[in-house]
Amino acid sequence: MRKLKFFLILLLFSVGVQAQVTESTNFSIYYSSPKNYTIAGINVLGIRYLDTDVLIQISGLAVGDEIIVPGDQITTAIKKLWGHQMFSDVKIEASKIEGDKIWLDIYLQERPKLADVNFYGVSKGEKDDITEKVLLLKGSQVTDNQLNNAERIIKNIFLEKGFLNTDVNIVQRDDTASVNSVILDIYVDKKEKVKIDQIVFHGVTEVKEKMLRRAMKKTNEKRLKNFFLTKKFNEEKYEEDKQNVVNKYNEKGYRDATIVKDSISTVDEDLIRLDIWLDEGDKYYFGDIQWVGNTIYPGEYLDAYLGVKQGDVFDQKLLNKRLTEDEDAVSNLYLDNGYLFFDLNPVEARVENDTIDFEMRIREGNQATINKVLIEGNTKTHEHVARRELRTLPGDLFSKSRIIRSVRELSQLGHFDPEAINPNVIPHPENGTVDIKYELQEKANDQIELSGGWGANMFVGTVGLRFSNFSVRNIPNKEAWRPLPTGDGQTLSLRAQTSGKFYQSYSLSFVEPWFGGKKPNSFSFSFSHSRVNYSENNYYGSNYSPYGSAYGGYPGYGGYGGYGGGYYGGSSYYGGGYPGYYGGYPTYDPGDYYQYNDDNTSEDDQVQVTTRLALGYGYRLRWPDDFFTVYHELSLEHYKLQNMSGYYYFLSDDDGSGGGGFNNLSFKTAFGRNSVDNPLYSRSGSEFSVSLQFTPPFSLFNDVDYGDPDLSSEEKYKWIEYHKWNMKGAWFTPLTQDRNLVLHTKFEYGFLGYYDKDRRSPFERFRVGGSGMSGYNLYGSDIISLRGYKDYSLSRQTGSNMYNKLTMELRYPVTLKPSATIYVLGFLEAGNAWDDFERYNPFELKRSAGAGVRIFLPMFGLMGIDWGYGFDAVNGDTSVGKSQFHFVIGQQF
Repeated sequence: MRKLKFFLILLLFSVGVQAQVTESTNFSIYYSSPKNYTIAGINVLGIRYLDTDVLIQISGLAVGDEIIVPGDQITTAIKKLWGHQMFSDVKIEASKIEGDKIWLDIYLQERPKLADVNFYGVSKGEKDDITEKVLLLKGSQVTDNQLNNAERIIKNIFLEKGFLNTDVNIVQRDDTASVNSVILDIYVDKKEKVKIDQIVFHGVTEVKEKMLRRAMKKTNEKRLKNFFLTKKFNEEKYEEDKQNVVNKYNEKGYRDATIVKDSISTVDEDLIRLDIWLDEGDKYYFGDIQWVGNTIYPGEYLDAYLGVKQGDVFDQKLLNKRLTEDEDAVSNLYLDNGYLFFDLNPVEARVENDTIDFEMRIREGNQATINKVLIEGNTKTHEHVARRELRTLPGDLFSKSRIIRSVRELSQLGHFDPEAINPNVIPHPENGTVDIKYELQEKANDQIELSGGWGANMFVGTVGLRFSNFSVRNIPNKEAWRPLPTGDGQTLSLRAQTSGKFYQSYSLSFVEPWFGGKKPNSFSFSFSHSRVNYSENNYYGSNYSPYGSAYGGYPGYGGYGGYGGGYYGGSSYYGGGYPGYYGGYPTYDPGDYYQYNDDNTSEDDQVQVTTRLALGYGYRLRWPDDFFTVYHELSLEHYKLQNMSGYYYFLSDDDGSGGGGFNNLSFKTAFGRNSVDNPLYSRSGSEFSVSLQFTPPFSLFNDVDYGDPDLSSEEKYKWIEYHKWNMKGAWFTPLTQDRNLVLHTKFEYGFLGYYDKDRRSPFERFRVGGSGMSGYNLYGSDIISLRGYKDYSLSRQTGSNMYNKLTMELRYPVTLKPSATIYVLGFLEAGNAWDDFERYNPFELKRSAGAGVRIFLPMFGLMGIDWGYGFDAVNGDTSVGKSQFHFVIGQQF
């Protein structure tokens, strides 16, 4: 057609120019009489934005070329110009002919440019998704192919979301504000989302259908049991799930199982039915397994390592896992011993009846040694900080497990994005060596805390700085102050908190993880000082305060009463308390506690000053394995109390000031193991620790009768004594193939013991319940979280001597980017606190459940919020549980 069109144009042209052409050049053009011409000139018309010289080159025509008119050269030129899809019209005409010379005009109509795109029938989020994938760029030329692709991509976007019947209509209209420009109006009618009404299997006799339906992870029927599963139909996921059905048969020994055919039929406008016909085939079993080519490990050893026995049901998935995928797979046995070039090929040697014999063909190759170990991407952290954590050293044999361990250790540093650590293995088979390049990505992990909060009728402001990659040795180096010397992996923390006259707290800590620089022996130093003046806040003297000097507690429960004749005697919140637990304190008249009631009639302030200094030293063990650590800490804590008899049971105004100076000199040893893969979002591994903190048994060194009621509080507790045991364990188990859904289980146990029954420590107790956020240490106690209950509500007002806690969490990440780690969680929790072994009951736990979110921002650390519901009453009181919200800052549960 284009040839005919071109010829007709030339025919008309010849009539129009005949008067201008001499008789000697007069001619008639017919198909039957083509003529040779030499191109004397080429002119391109109709173009505003494109280079005419480039267009002439695209056409393939050039001045001086000989062409036949009519002929294939003109047709080919037109096809080339059309092929670039930049023009809506292409014509070539002869503007002049003289003898055997011809001048050509190429007429081109440029395609319109895109001025704007409007979407109709979609949400803003869907519009953004379409815009990102379709890439309709303003100013680009609009082509038919572009529009067809846009329609196809938009339909696929909604197809993935279950809208199988989506209509897309793209309308072009001229842009009146711009020449040769169009506006695209894209109308999208998603119609109803299509869900799966029923999945029908045909030919299934040997495997339960519910097992096959579970194998189809993304293709589920619209049933109540699948409430939390997707029911929408996705064709791509459906193809994957059909293969999952076949794989499930393979796991059961049906190696030849196939899907013969399947069909999709419409049940309703938004419902479809899937029919799947299967040929199950026969059930097979493992037969004899022979190892060929193995010289390092004998066949019997490899058989035991493989764990597959003759007569076991054939399972292709299990075989693959035991050969190459599991952490203790056969291939890793070689890869951990330097055989990087090892190759294993399982071959079915014989299939007889229902038995399959295998021949495991091994090519061991030579052991590979590590040549170079490179580190890239550490822009702030000094290389030696990363290198000292590596378990792969030049000259060592290649080991896959050591590479995995090195990645784990780099993640634990906290200086690099754990998701971006990439160990790049570069083999050199020509000389039997391998280079390992650890590609790192720095992340900000210094933290600043600027916060303020209102509670207990006061405003509390906090300023905190945590430098997690500090460098002490670079302090004299002025050039290293940007703004502080960094790069050596040391931790320096400074924190100040105040509410004015009522409360001030200051702390400083420093940790060197490689003390001396040669071994991973940590040294730590910490100092803290706090002062609380309860007289400056009426909240702590009111009956509405859980801390009131009268222990008024929560209104309606009669307060905590006095201590005469028992720990919480009288009509206490605890229903009469626990009479005789401390053998009573007859000198402590309950009336003494009420002298600091609502109006606080004391002339002197009620003040608690706490000062603590601690030195710590930790090191790794090599046995039982190098995940084990030991940590020792020596600490001295001094409590100075004034008029605090209303807050501590052991104080009496008879002492003169309701206080005194009390000292806590203790030594702590902690033995633990930590194999967690990622400190921010842990997917695998475990944590376990046992610790003992104890003071010297001062009561054994003197002849003081601490049961003497005339002994003053300061004399009795000037040097407190105790032994304190803690045991904790946590496991992280990935539940999905992508390892994102994680089950976190945890247990905790704590016990505070004594050397002398008449001298039990009033400090270092456990206060259980709530968020675990102490704010400040009012009573020298360990704060234990238990979500779903009010703070400290499961223990006595001054703490308990024992506690148990069990936790189960499901976690799923929202984002794991270096700029923010965010994950959601759901939890079940149970715990309780007791005063001694006589009342201890590990089955008497207070239960709760709930959900929450955690957000880790490098600048501010960990933050989160939980909603919990406490199911059980505490000593008959149901108000301490039920619906509770808890805020988390800077800690993990």
